[in-house]
Amino acid sequence: MAEALAEARRAAAEGEVPIGAVVVADGRIVGRGRNARERLSDPTAHAEILALQETARALGRWRLAGATMYATLEPCPMCAGALVNARIDRLVYGVADPKAGAVDTLFDVVRDSRLNHRVQVASGILAAECGEILRQFFRDRRKV
Repeated sequence: MAEALAEARRAAAEGEVPIGAVVVADGRIVGRGRNARERLSDPTAHAEILALQETARALGRWRLAGATMYATLEPCPMCAGALVNARIDRLVYGVADPKAGAVDTLFDVVRDSRLNHRVQVASGILAAECGEILRQFFRDRRKV
């Protein structure tokens, strides 16, 4: 999760909402992502999506069974759906998203029995740090 937080800090330095994600497989980081919607002018450039894309390229496959994603914020519906479609085994996230969380808060996309895959979930990992980077970013934005 510390590496996901480092990605979130990089996003903040680029003027992006500070959300970061990393994917681990076979004990090593195989994909990284940080929010890049503003930089790329792409509404799908969420940290989780970019980390999944990098992971698929690194592993040479789209089925990412055996991998764990660490994300600083609870994934949105798009990202939660991508985790299911990528067949990620496990998601570990820092802080809940009361406005768009699709894992525990508003929806439970990743464990929906109607879908073809379910993701194991652990939450609250480094929650204070993950929440503070977001709070500080938005405090700073309101000052401008």
